[in-house]
Amino acid sequence: MLNGWDTFFIMTGTAAATLTGLLFVVITLCVRLSTTRAAHGVHAFVTPTLVHFGGVLFQSLALVVPWPSAWPLGIILGLAGLTGLVYVIVVVRILRKLDFVSLDLRDWVAYAGAPALANVSLVAGAAGLIAGDSFAPYAIAGAITLLLFLGIHDAWDLTLWIVRNQDLK
Repeated sequence: MLNGWDTFFIMTGTAAATLTGLLFVVITLCVRLSTTRAAHGVHAFVTPTLVHFGGVLFQSLALVVPWPSAWPLGIILGLAGLTGLVYVIVVVRILRKLDFVSLDLRDWVAYAGAPALANVSLVAGAAGLIAGDSFAPYAIAGAITLLLFLGIHDAWDLTLWIVRNQDLK
């Protein structure tokens, strides 16, 4: 069912690994912020970004393994999607506690709504993979692509926030 998708998953995994490395460069910009209130904000935003990139890397690696059947992969991806949904709830709770930054609708979509959508798509794709439905690879690829682009968006947003708020105490 996943025949012909290897290149896609290799590319997304490579992109996620590379972007994770670049995110560590962004984190080094935060060294000056380590004792300020801004450090807590950076932590609240950088961790979900790393989770997105790590999830894409993990899922892509799982997808290129030559599994003997779809069951193990479907279970792994389904659990990854369910874990991602739980993590969205954790992120929402953390972001609601921030008192020095005002989040708008775009922020809530980027850090909660779209990740939830991606993880629901991943769970649906995993179920479809186990059931042998032809939509499964597309749902999984859509979820991985969305998580990758969310990570890019969030990393860029975080970088701009750090640059603008270097003097926040």
